Amino acid sequence: MEHVTEGSWESLPVSLHPRVLGVLRKLGFPYMTPVQSATIPLFLKNKDVAAEAVTGSGKTLAFVIPIVEILLRREEKLKRRQVGAIIVTPTRELAVQIDEVLSHFTEPFPQLSQILWIGGRNPGEDVARFKERGGNIIVATPGRLEDMFRRKAEGLDLAGCVKSLDVLVLDEADRLLDMGFEASINTILEFLPKQRRTGLFSATQTQEVESLVRAGLRNPVRIAVKEKGAAAGSSQKTPSRLQNHYMVCKADEKFNQLVHFLRNRKREKHLVFFSTCACVEYYGRALEALVRGVEIMCIHGKMKYKRNKIFTGFRKLQSGILVCTDVMARGIDIPEVNWVLQYDPPSSASAFVHRCGRTARIGHGGSALVLLLPMEESYVSFLAINQKCPLQEMAPQKDTADLLPALRAMALADRAVFEKGVRAFVSHVQAYAKHECNLIFRLKDLDFAALARGFALLKMPRMPELRGRQFPDFVPVDVDTDTIPFKDKVREKQRQKLLEQQRKGKTENGGRRKFMKNKAWSKQKARKEKRRRSAKRRRGEGSDVDDEDMEELLSDTRLLKKLKKGKITEEEFEKGVLTGAKRPIQTVADLGTSDVEEDR
Repeated sequence: MEHVTEGSWESLPVSLHPRVLGVLRKLGFPYMTPVQSATIPLFLKNKDVAAEAVTGSGKTLAFVIPIVEILLRREEKLKRRQVGAIIVTPTRELAVQIDEVLSHFTEPFPQLSQILWIGGRNPGEDVARFKERGGNIIVATPGRLEDMFRRKAEGLDLAGCVKSLDVLVLDEADRLLDMGFEASINTILEFLPKQRRTGLFSATQTQEVESLVRAGLRNPVRIAVKEKGAAAGSSQKTPSRLQNHYMVCKADEKFNQLVHFLRNRKREKHLVFFSTCACVEYYGRALEALVRGVEIMCIHGKMKYKRNKIFTGFRKLQSGILVCTDVMARGIDIPEVNWVLQYDPPSSASAFVHRCGRTARIGHGGSALVLLLPMEESYVSFLAINQKCPLQEMAPQKDTADLLPALRAMALADRAVFEKGVRAFVSHVQAYAKHECNLIFRLKDLDFAALARGFALLKMPRMPELRGRQFPDFVPVDVDTDTIPFKDKVREKQRQKLLEQQRKGKTENGGRRKFMKNKAWSKQKARKEKRRRSAKRRRGEGSDVDDEDMEELLSDTRLLKKLKKGKITEEEFEKGVLTGAKRPIQTVADLGTSDVEEDR
């Protein structure tokens, strides 16, 4: 490991508590990073800071240490329910990670308590825990924190508790705003005292962040930490120890290239990024079957109750593969990641940089690889100019096995795989159509036949993007997809029961099927989201959303009630949330836009 140092902790102009120094030695951090040496003295001198530093540069300790030091130096010690500091972060994984780091520093100081408030947990239990144990330091996602301010009727007067607030930290501030949390942040700021120290930490300072700086900080000191060796005018966002690669291959070769790459590196630790939750579910299942002898985990924003367990478990592994969406792209610190593989380029250039930043952290080396279609190769030049992120070409691997027939065989043997594949294809196309860099990622130039072969589809699904098109290069499998059974006998029994009901209904209707208007996917999702917001307003509730799983829509609420009553298992709940369907899907035609949500 190369030390990225700015001297020892003892060289700070403001001395740290001996026990804090002891924790740093125990954690193996004898030296400061540049962002830490620049930020900590200013924070301790009661300055507001807006810090910008490349991903993996040690920003977490840059605000955790000042928070602990400031609270320890208070003249009037905090009572159990008095809040001295709040850390707001966009995703629950990042919140869990910060809470874990913070716990190392509060452990030697029993007078300081901390509490974690994130989505996916029972808010009533969070209220009870705070009333019982208190929380001098709160680590929270914006939706849950906003919701807690509105629970006065349950005996939690959080607005009164934060009157003693000394420090507010907004971590990954640009991502907080990108994800639509601006309204929540503004609501939270209204409850907080004006006399406080505020810190904004981010890898990129966008115009929205600049507006937040003006609104929430008083005469802030701006800190911009460049990579060592970067030119004065450079704004490089990736660590200098990161080796960034790209590989150009056709759509129906990408999966074979990915599997070959992973099979040859089973002893290493990998993150594999996909564009949508449905793609994670489908390709995660495929990799489990085709890459043997290695631990494979999947994580995405629509997992409500498994995410923390999966995230914690993967961090402890020496080697393995985590298949994920951009829910894992920001601020997450997973030890010793060797490769970050981007199967799909992300929707924004900044997200590309953050994905790559999951490796080569705090002085370690690491590598990243993005798979591009031939029509997308100009993305390399775009990244070099737009993000100061140069990429080296990696030649496609030779002698790769064709695994797509095996994937089609899996779909023919299990309806669950078949449905996952179609959902993944539809969600991928929908995500591609909304790519931020649409001059390069043009939907009209996409080879849908090759893409469908790459997804190992049995037939082309019905969706607006394919309407009126012919695909002579795609040969559908000669099979009636209605006959493909679920391996899960319970699901297959339910499907057969529904098919029988449909047959009876058709007979009663004189042989005619009941007409149902098939609305566009985008309109379906927009309408459901509007209904969800309206229902929230009527109930007078705050939003409890974080990362990419904007709190589940109406059908998910019914599933949650069934889960709490023990009528369905946790696995059945996760399946129901992912599909978003109130009935099993019968045919490829049924997988049209009326039933499929793009779930990035």
